[in-house]
Parts: sequence; C-alpha cells; structure tokens
Amino acid sequence: MDREKKIRLKRELGYFWCTNFLIINIIGAGIFVSPKGVLKYSSMNVGISLCVWAACALLSMTSTLCTAEIGITFPYSGTHYYFIKRCFGPSLAFLRLWTSLFLGPGLVATQALLLAEYGIDPFYSSCSAPNLPKKCLALAVLWIVGILNCRGVKELSWLQTMSTVLKISILSIISLSGVVMLVRGKKKNVERLQHAFDGELPDVSQITEAIFQGYFAFSGGGCFTCIAGELKKPSRTIPKCIFTAIPLVTVVYLLANISYLTVLTPREILSSDAVAITWTDRILPHLTWIVPFAISASLFSNLIITVLESSRVTYLAGQQGQLPLLCGTLNVHSSPLIPVLLNVILGSLAIVATSLIELINYLYFVVSIWTLFSMVGILKLRYQEPNLHRPYKVFLPFTFITIALTLCLVLIPLVKSPKMHYIYVILFILSGLLFYIPLVHFKLKLVWFEKLTCYLQLLLNICIPDESDEQVPDVETSKKDMAF
Repeated sequence: MDREKKIRLKRELGYFWCTNFLIINIIGAGIFVSPKGVLKYSSMNVGISLCVWAACALLSMTSTLCTAEIGITFPYSGTHYYFIKRCFGPSLAFLRLWTSLFLGPGLVATQALLLAEYGIDPFYSSCSAPNLPKKCLALAVLWIVGILNCRGVKELSWLQTMSTVLKISILSIISLSGVVMLVRGKKKNVERLQHAFDGELPDVSQITEAIFQGYFAFSGGGCFTCIAGELKKPSRTIPKCIFTAIPLVTVVYLLANISYLTVLTPREILSSDAVAITWTDRILPHLTWIVPFAISASLFSNLIITVLESSRVTYLAGQQGQLPLLCGTLNVHSSPLIPVLLNVILGSLAIVATSLIELINYLYFVVSIWTLFSMVGILKLRYQEPNLHRPYKVFLPFTFITIALTLCLVLIPLVKSPKMHYIYVILFILSGLLFYIPLVHFKLKLVWFEKLTCYLQLLLNICIPDESDEQVPDVETSKKDMAF
C-alpha cells in the first residue's frame, strides 16, 4: 500500500496550525464575559488586578512548559492518558479514562449550551430566551461539530484560522480603542490608571483567590498533548508554539483589561454580567451585536477543539486495550469516528437532561486532580528513569510551582466550602474500578459485543489503523513501567 494512503493518525500539523490550536483553546468566552473576578478579589485595586493578570500568565507558562515535557517525550495523541498509565499503572490510567469519558461530554455540553445562550439572546432583547430553542440550537451545533471532526483535522484547519483571526480582531478592537483613549489623555479615562495602586490593598487570601480567577482564563495551555501524535516534529513545534501563543494571549488580555478600566469604573465592571457588552454599549453602541457573535464564534471553535481532544484520548485507550476495539478504529479520513460519535451522543444526552449550572459545577476540581497526578508523574519518571530520552526537560522548580498551584485548586474548595458533592465526585472516579476489574484486569469477553463490532465496522466503513512509524509501546508488557 502507498505510504500516503495508509489509514492512521498522520503527522501533518505544523507550527501555524498548532499555534492556532493553542490560542483557540486558551481564549474562551471568559475574557469577553467576566474579567470582574480578578478585580473583585483585588479589592477593586486597579494596579493589583493588572499585576495579577501578569502573574497568571507566568503561572500558565510554567504549567504549560511542564505539559510540554510530557508531549515531547511521548509524542502520541492523547498522551496525558498514556503518561498516567506509564507512571502509575493501568488501573489509575483507567480511572483517568473513566473520568474523561464523562468529563469530555460534560464540557462539550457546557460549551454548546453557552454558545446557544449567546447566539439566541440578541433575538430576545426584551425578555429571556426560552430553554427549548437554546437546547435545540445547542444540539444542532454539537452535531455539526461532530461531523466536522469526522472529516479529519485538515478539514478543520481553515476554520481554526478564521476563528483565531476573529477572536484576535475583536479583542484588538477593544484593546486599541482603550489605547487611543489613553493617548488622547481625557481626564476621566486616565485618572484610574494614573492612581492605579491608590485603592485598598487586598490580603493574602484575596490575592490567592484573584490568581485562581485569572488562572482559569489562561487554562487550556496543555491541550497539545491530545494531538502530539499528529504534529510534525513535536520536539521543535511544541516549544515554538508555546512561546508564540501564551505571550500573544497575555498582551491581548492585559490590553483588553486596560481598555475595560479606561472606559468603565471598577464598580461598573463588578455590576456587569458581560463586561465586553457593557464596554461596547458605551463606546460602539451600534456594534453591540458583534460581541455576542464573537462569543458564540469563540465557543464554536472551542467546542471543535474539545471534541477533538476527547476523541483522541478514547482512541488511544482503544489502542491500548482499555476500551473496546471499536474505539481504536479510524475512518477513511484518518479520524476516530467511534470516539467522536461517543462524545457527541453523550454530550447530547447531557444537553437534554441537565442545566448549564449543573454541568459547570466541580469541573475544575476533577481536572485539577488529574493535573496533579501528571505533575507528580514527571518527578517520578525523572527519578526512576533518569536516562529516558527527553528532547526537552522542563526546569524542575516549574513543576513544583505547578504542583503547589494545583494542590490549592484541589484543597481550597474542600476547606473553604466542604460539601458532600466533592465526596460524590471522588466516589464517581473510584466507581470506574467496577468496570476495570472484570473487563480489563480479568479480560472478560462479551461474545455479542464482538459480533456487534464486526457489524459496525462494515456499516460505518472503519478499520484498525495501519502500523505507524512511531507505535505507542504497550506499557503493560514492561515490569519496569508497572511500578507502584
């Protein structure tokens, strides 16, 4: 068979696409909707709030560079799952997989519902939009995203480029408008920045909370681990993308916040549910409709990326034998069709059955737990396998900083507002063992499912991928890798 016609995940994504991917995943709706959290916990001190944004950018850079070591050392799609398996064994990796099977669709449903909310609200200016149209639009958009993902990553590249240009353009309009008003030097526009540090100084606990608020706006920097197996020369591409995307996002975020503070008072920002819309009403009232459109377009591109990321983890788990063989198959476009369908179907059920608030609750708590395991895994491998080939090694203090930050994200909610829901989350994660023990550990075979597999392969025109030049090693066959 011709090398180019082989069915497998291909390394065809370069620096430009990966940079777009990273920017899209970091810039979500938050910078448009609610940067007020940082200002609130900075005691409305303008100077402190801007310093917090800069500190959050540095923290994001450190955590992203830690993730870069994982993606470069093990350049496979969905490698954060593989990394947990290599460091801590198959049982913990299955719990990571079990969580992602529901976490991914939950996040997908959240983004689809948010998109529908901002897409429909301009048509209901005099009242709140009903739930039925929102859910119908969310379902329609989610299935469109699923179809696009089934066409392969190359089909998404032009859409990602357009989305990046749109996001940066809207934020640039906001940022440059603020710069122009500062240059003009009107007293009401510059006095808040001239006396930026004159306000009340927040205490340590408030600064910590402000950092958490800002850090969420920079989250998503480690997304390239999901597509590391599809990047050209990942050891060179990933660091270049990080040092392009995060500084660019930092500059845009800082300028956007300066523009908000130039136009609006701190109290006006705190009273607004969507700061960008309030800003547009004040400066460009005829273009107020652009901001909801920009938020919807932003969430659409984030939705595409989330489905792509989740499907790669499920695909790799199928390849590693922790999920049925169907999950490790590809279609003629070299896309994991079954994992994409699985995410879209579960996401659709979540849209129909639950509300937006219920989906958002405790999302970051679960994500932080697995981030903590990944950071500890870096230290564990550094100690156990010092001679492992690592084209890139992160500066170890960055790993300890990320561990400390992630521990705070896990422990502070438990200490500050202990609720039974956190116990339910832990029990849900551990419930994956009920499936792991019989189906994976004891390899229980279901004859009817094997027949269904053959039928679906013929029906959906999917197959087991051809051998790649860089096979993911089977960690279960190595005693050294099964430590713990």
